[in-house]
Amino acid sequence: MARMKIDDPTILTETTLTSETVFQGRLMHVKRDHVRLPNGGESTREYIIHPGAVVIIPVFENGDVLLERQHRYPLHRDFIEFPAGKIDAGEADLVCAQRELEEETGYTASEWREVTTIFPCIGYSDERLAFYLARGLTLGDHARDPDEFLEVFRLPFTEAMDWVRDGRICETKTVIGLFWLEKLLGQGW
Repeated sequence: MARMKIDDPTILTETTLTSETVFQGRLMHVKRDHVRLPNGGESTREYIIHPGAVVIIPVFENGDVLLERQHRYPLHRDFIEFPAGKIDAGEADLVCAQRELEEETGYTASEWREVTTIFPCIGYSDERLAFYLARGLTLGDHARDPDEFLEVFRLPFTEAMDWVRDGRICETKTVIGLFWLEKLLGQGW
């Protein structure tokens, strides 16, 4: 087996030959591309175009986290999640995080810190999630969308981690956010 040079960005590149939109939705759309492979062959790639989203990790002075319980239709069940939301066209990630926290929960934060950006579905979507830590929380009024129903509550961080361990918190972005928070709190990241 030949040793690959990992610093050569062209060695694995696929080139788009044709592209078509298969579905155009309100939140996302589906594309089907015909591509040239690195070895000269051809194949088809189907994927979802997503505008990206933010995830807010709201932490109170005593270490409690702010969470939401929300019904998620594709799985027909409720999930415990961090506040999050879709980035609007032309909107800065931090502005979106500030807007979504207030819209969904009624809270604003006086301190914001960018934590990380992840790409959760690289096999079938270009979605990215930008994570922000929010501190200095103050309660005001929420401004949820008319079709948005959720329960907002606070939970001690250690209990939230227990909920990850026993499966009550099993939604990916929230699990990742809690693990990042554990590192931020415990190791000064």
